[in-house]
Amino acid sequence: MNAHALTVLEFTRALGVVAARAPSALGSAHVLALRPTTDRTWLEREQSRVTAMRALISFDVAWAPMVVPDAGAALARLRLEGTTWTGAELLQGATLLASSRRTRDALTDARRPPAARAVLAPFTERLMSSAREEDAIGKIVGDDGDVRDDASPLLRRIRRELRGAEADLVRLLERVVSGLEAHQRVLDASVTIRNGRYVIPVRRDARGVVGGIVHDTSGSGQTLFVEPPAAIEFGNRIRELESDESGEVERLLGEATERLRPLQPEMLRSLDALVELESLYARASFARDFACHDASFADAGAGVRLVEARHPLLVAQGADVVPFDLELQPEQRTLLLSGPNTGGKTVLLKAVGLTAALLQSGVPVTVGERSVMPLFDDVFADVGDEQSIAASLSTFSAHVHNIGEILERATPQSLVLIDELGSGTDPQEGASLGGAVLEALTQRGTLTVATTHLGALKELATEVPGVVNGSLQFDAERLAPTYRLTVGIPGRSFGLSIARRLGLPASVLARAEERLPRAERDYEALLADLEQRSADLAVRERDVTELRETAAERVASLAEREGRLRARERSAEKDARDQTRRYLLEARSEVDAAIRRVREAQTAAHEKSRGAATGAATGTALEEAARAARRAVERLAGEQGERLEALEHEDRVDVGGLVGGEVRLGDVVSVATLGGRLGTVAALREDGVVVVVGGLKLSVPVSAVTRSTATGRPRPAEITVPTWGDFPETEAKSEIDVRGMRAHEVEELVLHAVDAAVRSDLKLLRIIHGKGTGALRERVGEMLQKDSRVTGFRLGAWNEGGSGVTVAELS
Repeated sequence: MNAHALTVLEFTRALGVVAARAPSALGSAHVLALRPTTDRTWLEREQSRVTAMRALISFDVAWAPMVVPDAGAALARLRLEGTTWTGAELLQGATLLASSRRTRDALTDARRPPAARAVLAPFTERLMSSAREEDAIGKIVGDDGDVRDDASPLLRRIRRELRGAEADLVRLLERVVSGLEAHQRVLDASVTIRNGRYVIPVRRDARGVVGGIVHDTSGSGQTLFVEPPAAIEFGNRIRELESDESGEVERLLGEATERLRPLQPEMLRSLDALVELESLYARASFARDFACHDASFADAGAGVRLVEARHPLLVAQGADVVPFDLELQPEQRTLLLSGPNTGGKTVLLKAVGLTAALLQSGVPVTVGERSVMPLFDDVFADVGDEQSIAASLSTFSAHVHNIGEILERATPQSLVLIDELGSGTDPQEGASLGGAVLEALTQRGTLTVATTHLGALKELATEVPGVVNGSLQFDAERLAPTYRLTVGIPGRSFGLSIARRLGLPASVLARAEERLPRAERDYEALLADLEQRSADLAVRERDVTELRETAAERVASLAEREGRLRARERSAEKDARDQTRRYLLEARSEVDAAIRRVREAQTAAHEKSRGAATGAATGTALEEAARAARRAVERLAGEQGERLEALEHEDRVDVGGLVGGEVRLGDVVSVATLGGRLGTVAALREDGVVVVVGGLKLSVPVSAVTRSTATGRPRPAEITVPTWGDFPETEAKSEIDVRGMRAHEVEELVLHAVDAAVRSDLKLLRIIHGKGTGALRERVGEMLQKDSRVTGFRLGAWNEGGSGVTVAELS
């Protein structure tokens, strides 16, 4: 895009807001270097990468970029054979290697969002991991960039001797100073260094007494910095040791540099990848902080739809920005904005252009969902007062010059922005010229947004197909802008109204109104009537919306109340039938006991009166009567049990006809609180449902569940829901192994194992979780502590696995 338009739109300033979120200067520079492009493949890739990065930095396990050193120049030198990096450059290299390795590990971490990891996977291929070289540099160079004393045994010995020699020399010089007369000494004199030699300051007249070599003189010439004869040998020895130290340091730096030289191409790729990731991080942070949404790309002639668009620089300033919605159909090629000053027309104009420029640079834009923006081959802007004294151009001449370039270069795939079209000259001539410009651009098919105060231009929408009027609403009562865009209705100037508010004499204003042409007055009156009708219609639409929302709330409330009543009725019926069944089963036992007592009494009586034969006959009759009574009781109990089982199978949750009707056990449902993910209803409760989603059982409220209408998604067959009193059989084991499992897998396995052990009357259950970090052990302990069937638990004895095993005692 042309540089003039980007300057007018303050494109670089907007990039600066994004670049400020990059942690390093390199990442910031990468953002500032972005420029608009028409490469749709690149733009869609960048958009997906920014989205993935936004998910990465917003996830529970948040990610932030590692330190990125400015090692570009050092890496360029590393290509040249024989060059040696300094300690500071080696430290930069180690930082680069560490950041590359840690970033690679983070991008491949399974705890992070899989979709984000997949999109950013190409970066992991460019990031190197070389811990051995990191360690090697760390053993040579310290955090301050200096070579460590222990980098080699020789360097350690040299520096130890050097420090000893320096200490001896300082003590010698201090003795020399203390031996001088008071008039020969310098006040507060101490041993110092001049030209790399240790010296003492003395008075000029003490030069002959001290002797030795003068290495420096004070500004006044009265103080000499002298190396005494006795110190010369010590100084020479120190110089030798310093030379040895320098040689050993150079050797160590050279060896470390040679280790890294073969890695130069990989390190350069890693640096580029880290910088690009920082750039994505800055853009993703901007998108998160400014509530940006992705906008779809369209062909240049496909129209525009901006939803809740905002000027990013106003948002960055913390201003209370009123968003605007702009939608132009493909046949609508020119939007002509009119209305009073301070109404926000120029801000909207710049917001449209800046949105296009940022979007085509791979930068998130401050728009809402479902926004669509064409891909433009160029953006042209004639905005503001661009008069030039150097070029002898007036404001009008500057506008004409810019418009001439626009007419020469704009194509049907371009975006043209013109502010105050037709201004700066006679209104009639300005309107004629402006109308001709807009007509030419519209017929060419160029998408154009222009602002004007000229009433004559407002009639262009009725004369030229493709031109549509627009205005930013203005509160006629308060004479203040609302900044809300209306497409299809031109705006009024409110010039006389504002003048009246500002206190101009009534007689002058009355005369001004008389001087207005009759057609102009009628036109203004018509616009005022249209605005009032539009406002009334908006109020009615709000009223209708509120009524609809109220009705929907009442329907939902009634459905919820009906569901609760049904649930209570079913619950009461189940409780009653369950109690009846228990009573019948207890009655069966009592019938058996009563009949047994009667039979024993009758048998005894008959044996006394009529003999054993009669007693046997009576016993047979009683046995038949007992069996009949038991059958009757069992039949009644069975009927109650069947009804209870039917109630369990028929049990369902009513979620309202407006959101999917009734949900039954085993239904596939959409869970709103999980972003619409599908699951299967595993249990029904009065206050919600239990849904199996991805192997996990989750309890969600009824209002969040909707029966799925998706096709091609078979109901998961592997999920079975036990009926009342019927539980799946699980083989009882006295020992289970949960090593290597995740937390939710451990919970499910331990729960099933405890269930099976309790049903099989096992008293002990050994859970092998291993030692490791102790996380599994703690999770197992938390579960067992909450389970009422577990009377106690302990770690295993030495012969049971020790702290790698938990033994649960079951009731």
